[in-house]
Amino acid sequence: MRAGGAKNAALPALAAALLSDAPLRLERVPRVRDVETMRRLLAHLGRPSDWRDGALELGAGGVASPDDAPYELVKTMRASVLVLGPLVARRGHGRVSLPGGCAIGVRPIDQHLAGLEALGAEVRLDHGYVDVAAPRLTGARFRFAMPTVTGTENLLMAAALARGTTVLDNCAREPEVVDLARLLTAMGARIEGAGGATITIEGVSSLGAARHAVIPDRIEGGTYLIGAALTRGDVLLDDCLPGDLAPLLGELERAGAEVAVEGRSVRVRRDGPLAPLEVATAPHPGFPTDLQAQLMTLLTQAEGVSTLHETVFENRFQHVAELARMGADIRVEGHVARIHGPAALAGAEVMATDLRASASLVLAGLAAEGETYVDRIYHLDRGYEAMEAKLVALGAAVERLAARAASAP
Repeated sequence: MRAGGAKNAALPALAAALLSDAPLRLERVPRVRDVETMRRLLAHLGRPSDWRDGALELGAGGVASPDDAPYELVKTMRASVLVLGPLVARRGHGRVSLPGGCAIGVRPIDQHLAGLEALGAEVRLDHGYVDVAAPRLTGARFRFAMPTVTGTENLLMAAALARGTTVLDNCAREPEVVDLARLLTAMGARIEGAGGATITIEGVSSLGAARHAVIPDRIEGGTYLIGAALTRGDVLLDDCLPGDLAPLLGELERAGAEVAVEGRSVRVRRDGPLAPLEVATAPHPGFPTDLQAQLMTLLTQAEGVSTLHETVFENRFQHVAELARMGADIRVEGHVARIHGPAALAGAEVMATDLRASASLVLAGLAAEGETYVDRIYHLDRGYEAMEAKLVALGAAVERLAARAASAP
């Protein structure tokens, strides 16, 4: 199978379109719900897009448009806050509803706002909205209190049009940040250090047209590779970036799966038993929190007690109760989950609570005896494009039921 484009790289790439009125072509953009939400938001902000030949194209802009992101458009997606930096940098003002998304933790945007204030913006909170204004942002040095992916991306975009030099310290090092810097550079930005803890941006007066291919989705690809290890399967993931998958591949090997990397392809298969693991989530290059739920499902089949430490989000064990309904033996104490295996999973009717939890339940269904029904799959559709079709192509017996899919609010 071929790795799809990264949802978490496509969203900031779309937001970057607000930094310029010039045409922008984005290739390898996944057709998932969050991307469609961002497209609607950009259209509201005067940057409509069209699918052409498998890519998203944004034509030349320049028409007067609002500079607000209303609650109705952003309530389901936290990444909507990414339009704030570009709006302030380009138009001098942005008003964005406090964002929503998965209920996996508080995920405040205080670092976004502190960084914009450091660049000279005035920030005001008003009835559930963040109102930020600055006639022209000015370069400054800002240190994040902790690495934040969307915070780094927001300030990276804002600083691209600021007057003078901006130095961002303690930045997120995720591949998606590097991909955004690559796009901004193609548009004419001057950026050094993306992928490291310190990024330097020399502001320019304007940005121009670009063509950009979004990186492969390490979380989507990783989900299917975990599925191979879980089901004693054999999956070849083509056209991926193995280096981005390294934190996962190392754990799969430790658990007993066979991992082979060749060029831009990764193959995972398993014949023998699974060994228990102790894993802590961490910012890149640590183990990604977005694969924690899927790994937990895998570890229900390990022979012994595994331990997962969730260090990124405070409420990301909501899938535990649903896995328990299927027979998993998982005990949670604060931010630590202990998984006792191997468990004989049995099909059940379960409910998705967030995007990655939904993927973990689908994987559990593949390993369970009998039929499993996963409800509220609108969560799944936020980040996985046609998962059922891809699983069927890999040999799974999976079907999307229209009646249950229609339960989205």
